[in-house]
Order: sequence, then structure tokens, then C-alpha cells
Amino acid sequence: MATGNEGPDLDPGTGPEPKIGQVVLAATPLGNDHDASPRLRALLATADVVAAEDTRRLRRLVSALGVEISGRVLSYHDANERERAVELVDIAAAGGTVIVVTDAGMPVVSDPGFRVVSEAVARGVHVTALPGPSAVLTALALSGLAVDRFCFEGFLPRKAGERSTRLRELIDEPRTMVFFEAPHRLEVMLRALAESLGSGRQAAVCRELTKTYEEVKRGALGDLVQWAELGVRGEITVVVSGASAEERRAAVGLDTEESQVEAVLAREGHGVDRRTAIAEVAKAAGIPRRVVYDAVVKYKDAKP
Repeated sequence: MATGNEGPDLDPGTGPEPKIGQVVLAATPLGNDHDASPRLRALLATADVVAAEDTRRLRRLVSALGVEISGRVLSYHDANERERAVELVDIAAAGGTVIVVTDAGMPVVSDPGFRVVSEAVARGVHVTALPGPSAVLTALALSGLAVDRFCFEGFLPRKAGERSTRLRELIDEPRTMVFFEAPHRLEVMLRALAESLGSGRQAAVCRELTKTYEEVKRGALGDLVQWAELGVRGEITVVVSGASAEERRAAVGLDTEESQVEAVLAREGHGVDRRTAIAEVAKAAGIPRRVVYDAVVKYKDAKP
């Protein structure tokens, strides 16, 4: 019989709140195990699943860190990324914590991870990152080149034709560029860069970052080609300076007064008024409109 002081009615079909799962993209040391953060150590030890690009390298890392993995270890690499991404997000959707690690640095950046992020986002599963070591940012900082603006180009295509096509797109790129490359292909890669961007373009080859034999070789691309001919070993990141204003003008064929005037006249021939034509050419050449205007006036005055 009711006494009047029972608690609120409970729906027998309602249980405790479900555990909220997540996918964590975790940066791992580039080579120096001491760069591992306390948060990385804790997550490796407590995550329900650790998805690793190379499970053997993961085992070596946790052994060096003195960490014992309590969850499952699953392989997650290029060959199984599509199928494994669904499985990993299923685990997170059910309330588990999944940590994704690659061999070194941050997942997704030229490493597996993109598909699991896309799958999680599409299904509304929480994704976060555990920041840490990055070969891209470390190389940029050590390069000695301007880093106020930069872009990451990853690995260049291995086939010569495809590589040349990609480099033609970068001839007038004004930002500092970062590339990854395998040591046995470095000489070929640097030679292609020198041929496309100019042997005098400044660059830095960063080798074995954070490791015992770390080395940063800085200089013109032509000189770096000669250095690489002797053979280079280790993990490689290449940083290349962006195109100068003069190089950008040359790339679009507007590096002389004559070429600038011809471009203005060509536009006028297609019905564009002179003011607009001058503005367009100046923008394409990356120079003040007054410079193009003066070149056009000079041309007009010189005509008989």
C-alpha cells in the first residue's frame, strides 16, 4: 500500500545514461620518446581501443614509455582504412574511447586518419585531437625560411610526368612549401624542384627531426641536389621558399614592361577599357597599377 512518501515513478525501460564515446587523433613522438605528453600516456593506457598504423611500432613506443595498454589494439593503415573506419566509429558510437595513432606525428597529415574522421563526423560521433609533435611545424621552425604563410604539399607524385605537372602548379606559389619525401627518392625530388622552381630557390632539408642524428641542411636547391647525390638516410621533410615577386611575374609572362603593355593591349582588343585592363595586368603581375600605367603611357608616347 502506498504510504505517500515513495520516490518518483521510474520507467522500468529506462536505464542509466549511455556512456559518451569519442575518437581521439593523437600525435606521437617523431623520434624522441621524451616528447610524449602525459595526456598521450594516459590515453594509451585507458582507451578502449588503440588503432595504430603499425602495431609493432606502437608496442615499441609503449614499452619505451613504460605504459601498459588495457584496451584492444587494432591495425589501421592505408590498406584497411575504409573498412576499419566504420568499425572504429561503431565502437565510439557505442560509448567507447578510440585513440588513433600513426608511426610518428599527427594522424591524417599524410597518414591514415581522414576516413575515420569523415565517418565520425557523418554519424555525429565526437572527434577530438591530442596535439603534439608535428614534422611539418618542426621543419618550418628550423628551416630559416619565412613561415608567416605556408602550405603543405605532402609527397610529390613518383611518376615524372605527374610530378612535373604538380610542380608547374607551384611555380608561382608565394607561400613557403613543405614536402615529405623518402630518403632514396630525395635526390630525384630535389632535382625536379630545382628544374621547375629554379636552382637558386632557397630550401631546407630536415632529416631525423628530434632524433640523435638530427640534421638541417639549408641552401639553394641546386646545392642541395649535389649534397643529396652522396646519399641521405632517415625521415625527410623538405621546406622550400615561395616564389618572389619577380619569379611570380616571370611565371605569368609579365616580368617586362613590354609584356605588361602587350597584355593591356590584348585586353583592350577584346573590348576591355584601358583602366580595367591596366588593373587586371597589375594584379596578375603583383605590381602597383601605376607601374603598368606608366609603361603603357611610355609605349604610347614612343609610337610614331
